[in-house]
Formats: sequence, C-alpha cells, structure tokens
Amino acid sequence: MEKEIISSRQFTIITLLYSIGTAILIIPASIAKDVKQDAWIVATVGVLLSLLLIKLFVSLGKKTPNLTFVEANEKILGKFIGKFTSIGFIILTFFSAGELLYFIGNFMKTEVMPETPTTSFALLFSLIIIFATYLGIEVFARSAEILFPLFMFIFIVFVVCISPEIKIENIQPVFEASSKSIILSVFSFMSIFSFPMVVLLMIFPSMVNVQKSAQKGFYIGMIVGGIVLIIIIALSILVLGATNTSQRAFPSYALAQRISIGNFLQRIEIIMAFMWITSIYIRTFIYFYASVIGIAQILKIKDYRPLILPLGMIFIVLSQIVHPNIVHSNNYNKEIWPLFSAVFAILLPILLLFVAKLRKIKGQETESQSKSENLS
Repeated sequence: MEKEIISSRQFTIITLLYSIGTAILIIPASIAKDVKQDAWIVATVGVLLSLLLIKLFVSLGKKTPNLTFVEANEKILGKFIGKFTSIGFIILTFFSAGELLYFIGNFMKTEVMPETPTTSFALLFSLIIIFATYLGIEVFARSAEILFPLFMFIFIVFVVCISPEIKIENIQPVFEASSKSIILSVFSFMSIFSFPMVVLLMIFPSMVNVQKSAQKGFYIGMIVGGIVLIIIIALSILVLGATNTSQRAFPSYALAQRISIGNFLQRIEIIMAFMWITSIYIRTFIYFYASVIGIAQILKIKDYRPLILPLGMIFIVLSQIVHPNIVHSNNYNKEIWPLFSAVFAILLPILLLFVAKLRKIKGQETESQSKSENLS
C-alpha cells in the first residue's frame, strides 16, 4: 500500500486541535476541585512543562524518522520486547478511543438531547471516525484544515462575547493552593493535555513531508492549543467562580450559556459544543487510526483497511461498557489514567532514546524528504 503523506502545516493544525481534545470541556472542573482559583496557574505551568515533553518526542522522532512509534519500538528494543511494548501502546490508544466515544454520548445526552440514548450518538460519531480512517490520514488532514478556521473564529467570538461577564475578584487570592495540590494538579493537567501527544508519533515524522517544519509545528500546535485551554480555564474561574466551576460537569459549556448581549444574542452555547466536537473528532480519529495502523504493523499486514470494520464494531461496543457511569469515569481519569499514560508518554520514550543511544541508532532521512526540505 502506498505511503500516505501530510504537510507540516496540516500536522501543526492536527497537533493544535488534538491537544485541546476533551480538555476544553472537562479539565476546568477537575483542576478547580483541587486548586480552586489557581487553576489557570496550573494550566500555565503544565503548558510550559509540556515543552520538555515535546522535546522528548521530537528527539525520539529524529532517531527513527521513517518509522511509526510501533515500528520504532521493534527496531530499537527488538522484536519480542518491541512487540510487547507496542501491544501495551495499542491497548492505550484503543481504550482511549472508546472512552472518547463514551464522552461524546454522555455530553450530548446530558446537555443537548436528554431523551436520546447515548448509543445513538456513539453509533453516528463512530461511523464518521470509521469512514475517515478508511479514507486515510491525507483526507483527514484536509478536513482538519477546513475545521480549524471555523474553530478559531468561534473561539474568538466566544471570548469576546463572554468578556463582559468577567469578575476579577473571582480569581483572588492568587497562590492560595498548597504546593502539593498544585504539583499534583499540574501532573493531572498534563496527563490530559500533553501525555496523549505520544500517539502523534504514529504519524510524526514518518508521514510528514518536511520534517524540520513539522518539528516546529509540534511545538507551535502544542503552545497554541495550551493557550486556548488556559483562556478557557481562566474564563471559567473569572465568570463562574472557582466553586461553581468545580461543581459543574462541563463548566465551559455552562460558561457559554452565560452569553447575553443586549437581551438579543442568547443561548448560543451550542457553539461551545461545536468547538468540543471538532477537537474530540481530531483526537478520537488519531487514537483509532493509531490503533488500526499499529495492529496492522504488529501483524505485518500491508493494507490496514480490512481491519477497520471489525475494530470499528469493537470500538462501538467498548464505548458502551468502558465506564458504567460518570463517577467511574472521573475516578479513572483522576487516579488511573495519569499513571497509565505516563508509562507510555514519559518512561517508554526515555527508554527508547536510551537504548537507541546505546545501540548507536541514528535516523537518516529519506532522499525525497531531504529534497522537500531543500525546496522549502
């Protein structure tokens, strides 16, 4: 099967929207519960520390520039250990894809269409993901390019419209939370925001045409996505207050419900739903696509498309059983997910870099990629 290639600009957009993902709706409440009005500080520190994580991923990508993360595991660690770590990575991505499908159904049923069963939303959204996977990463990247300006336009309109509701006293006093609470919250924030970016190593840099530009795009996408989240968290605290934010299931959606301009422009919170659905579509696709590609590479199957339908059916079923209720989901994301994701986002990449250095594995870019960079 012919190798799919996307542009560095498309990769930057994917990184930006992927980093936002589910965090735009759920992270303000989870952080505010622990550090109250200092949630925006936690987000800022988390974004800055994420720069080190991106540096780690870029360094690993340079070692194996023409291989996906699964292929890099086998090349660096050997076939047996490499397959073992790759299987663990695939479990992470596939389980996460099912969980995001659960989030979609739960949000739509709770906030938008309470009389519609969650299975309906999961089925409809999964069909989009499955079809996008069948079309491939190139078509998906083009769809991300189309959605990106709409996302940013709606975000800017949202910020401008909610600004009159800001109350500065809601963010005071500053640095009231304990150091321990801030450190734990930073770790929790990064587990949702930047730890999942390890999955992007399934397309970076092996599927990007100009690798040097893609490296910069990795940083730019993460930083801009982080700024969006910092603004959303700060606005949630400034408008709703720390206590109200921590008690809401989806505080940023409740934030959009506060928009009222001249008693004319009201009840436009569906724009927040559009922003969230856009970002979660990007992340769910990457999770599912990485799972399909990864399984195909582990089994040495050249064409991954025959795997899409059976895995898609499992994907739908998994979304219905992954969490029995929202309490279980919150506990999992607070207690289990940070440690689970840290193994593959921090420990495994560090191990791969260390072993690659011992074995003196150095990445060599292909001739076509070198030509592309010279032309750019």
